[in-house]
Amino acid sequence: LGVVNVPDPRLEKLESLVKPERVMPATVEIVDIAGLVKGASKGEGLGNQFLGNIRECNAIIHVLRCFENDNIVHVDGSVDPIRDKETIDIELQLKDLETVEKRLEKVTRAAKAGDKKAAKEMDLLNRIKEALLTGVSARAVQISDEEKELMDSFQLLTTKPVLYVCNVDEKSAKNGNAYVEQVKDAVKGEDAEVIVLAVATEADITELESYEERQMFLEDIGLEEPGASKLIRAAYHLLNLQTYFTAGVKEVRAWTIHQGDTAPQAAGVIHTDFEKGFIRAEVIAYNDFITYGSEAKVKEAGKMRVEGKEYIVKDGDIMHFRFNV
Repeated sequence: LGVVNVPDPRLEKLESLVKPERVMPATVEIVDIAGLVKGASKGEGLGNQFLGNIRECNAIIHVLRCFENDNIVHVDGSVDPIRDKETIDIELQLKDLETVEKRLEKVTRAAKAGDKKAAKEMDLLNRIKEALLTGVSARAVQISDEEKELMDSFQLLTTKPVLYVCNVDEKSAKNGNAYVEQVKDAVKGEDAEVIVLAVATEADITELESYEERQMFLEDIGLEEPGASKLIRAAYHLLNLQTYFTAGVKEVRAWTIHQGDTAPQAAGVIHTDFEKGFIRAEVIAYNDFITYGSEAKVKEAGKMRVEGKEYIVKDGDIMHFRFNV
């Protein structure tokens, strides 16, 4: 299990203006799960444990080998990222099929007895089953807003958003290669993201002593920032997350919330009491804070807003909450 800071240049800007005692970035937890083998859905290898680990995660980062190297043996004897992707897809789909069929048995009885809610559930389960039987993941099934909650309650593995990481050699780090194009083509119909990383090269870069050396190495291969930064941001985006800040002399801190969260929900991330006793939020847009340089000057310019319970927090908002318990 790795806890990774979310790289955010806005934090550095705020730090230079506020000069706090400490800075706390947002974090993402990444779980490295042992590789999946054919037959995992039937318990082969670390099958059930592996699938249980995936069930607890919010999204899947699937690393695909997209480079040739005779010194590094591939478990299936050749480099073929599409085959590797399908191996995992099929195992997850088979496990979901098992889950769907079990649930259908229960629901069908209730639907036949005239339960309308069960009839709706049965209809959705049958559509998911049809998709899975044709090798299509549940995330590709078209559902209505009303069915979304129902779909979430099934806790299926193939509804989780996926980020495909194409692991390439150093010379393909900037523009990818033919394997990467194959992957992009194969995932077109999925609600998934694809990024390119030269993992071995990135590992070498992290071992360099100074920030300057690391930047020089990156520039040599045509990159502006480490792949890890790109990866974490892509994962953040995939999970529909965003950041708001609290900024004071004690600390400048990034807080993680979901896109579309209201001010009380954002306050609840700091402490549940903040959400329960929420009165109002004082909000400064990030760009205004940077333009005026301090909270006092923002206030003078009349750019601090007071928002109520309905306010939808925007990425980068700087917030103070008023609450009573």
